[in-house]
Amino acid sequence: MSIATEPDGQGAPPDVGTVLQKLRKAAGLSQARLAHRCHMSQSKVSRIESLKELASVEEVERMVKALEVPDDLADKLVTLARRANVAHVSGRAMAELGLWRAQTEIKHIIELSSVQRSFLPVMVGGLLQTPEYARAALAPMLPTSPARDVDKAVAARLDQQTVLDDPSREFHVLLTEQAVRWKRIDRSAMARQCAHLADLSTRPNVHLGIVPLNAKVPAAPLNSFHVYDERLVIVELFSGRVDYRDHRDIKYHRELFDFFGSHALNGDRARAFLLDARDDFM
Repeated sequence: MSIATEPDGQGAPPDVGTVLQKLRKAAGLSQARLAHRCHMSQSKVSRIESLKELASVEEVERMVKALEVPDDLADKLVTLARRANVAHVSGRAMAELGLWRAQTEIKHIIELSSVQRSFLPVMVGGLLQTPEYARAALAPMLPTSPARDVDKAVAARLDQQTVLDDPSREFHVLLTEQAVRWKRIDRSAMARQCAHLADLSTRPNVHLGIVPLNAKVPAAPLNSFHVYDERLVIVELFSGRVDYRDHRDIKYHRELFDFFGSHALNGDRARAFLLDARDDFM
C-alpha cells in the first residue's frame, strides 16, 4: 500500500494522524490493539487519527515502531511531526490581523493553563506592565514596522492582566536586571513600573525573581519565552514568535527556566531590588 508523505498539489504536507490511520488499517490493527502496543489509551489514538489532537514527536515514534513502519517512511513521519509541533507566527501578520487579537489569544492560552513560567531577559512582560509601559511596548518600533491599533492592543493587554486575579493559577516570572532597568519610557514612569512589579510580587500566586548583573551565570539569556503547563512554549522574537508543542522542547525550556532561576533574587530580596530600582529612577 502506498502512503503519501509528500506535499499535495497545493503544497500542503499530509496530516500525520491521517497517515498513521492508513498505516494502522493496512496492518489490520484496531485502535485498541495499536494503543496497547504503544502503551497509550485508545482514546488518544482516536484523537490523533481524527486530527483532534496533535501527536507529539515521541508519540509518532512509538506508533511507527508498533506498526513496524519501514525506516524511510518512519523517518518522514517523525520529520512531519517535528515540523507540526513547531510553528512560527509572523509579527507582521499579527499586526495586520490586529495586534489586539494576539493579546486576546494569549489570554485564552493562560486561561487554559494552571501554571505559567515566563523568562524575561530584555523587558517587562505583558502581564506585568503598567499602561504606560504597555503603550511603549506595543507601539511601532521602526518606520518599517507594520501599522497597528495601539489603543485597542493596549486595552486588550490590560484586560489580559485580569488572569492574575485568579488565585487558582500560578505565575512564575524571571526578569534580568537589564529587563528591569532598560528605560523604555521616562524616568518617572519607569519608577512606577518598578513599584508595580514590587507590588505584584506580594501576591501569593505571583512568584517573581530577578537575575542581577553581578550574578555569575555561565550562559547567555538569548530570548524571552513562556511555558504554559506542560503543553506549550512560546518564544518571542523580533519577527514574531515561535510556538513549540513537542514535550522535549517544553522540557528543555523548563530546564532553562530552572537554570536561570537558580541565580535569581527572590521574595524580599527581589522586592528590595525593585524598590531600589524605583528609587534610582526617581
